Amino acid sequence: MALMDIAVVPLDGKEGSLSGFVAGLQELLAGSGCSYRLHDMGTTVEGPAPLLFELALRLHEYSFSQGGKRVYTVMKIDDRRDRAVRLGEKTASVKAKIAPTSESGE
Repeated sequence: MALMDIAVVPLDGKEGSLSGFVAGLQELLAGSGCSYRLHDMGTTVEGPAPLLFELALRLHEYSFSQGGKRVYTVMKIDDRRDRAVRLGEKTASVKAKIAPTSESGE
């Protein structure tokens, strides 16, 4: 199992909010069968690496299907083969090591 962090940004010179565009990406993710979590700077998706690469292409192409002429996509994949990784495990591990009085991230 792997984790992918992805951000897809249309660069068509439109000003203002991208929330409608991001909502369309989230609909694609909902139909993918993968677990995912939207965050302020992108989305983290959990699944087999080959599926994540295919999904990244579908998310990237979404902008063009909406009439876009240019899109900027950034993705990172953590493909761990020695054990299963799940969405949220990394942050949970760090939070477990932080003293309760020093938490200020949320």
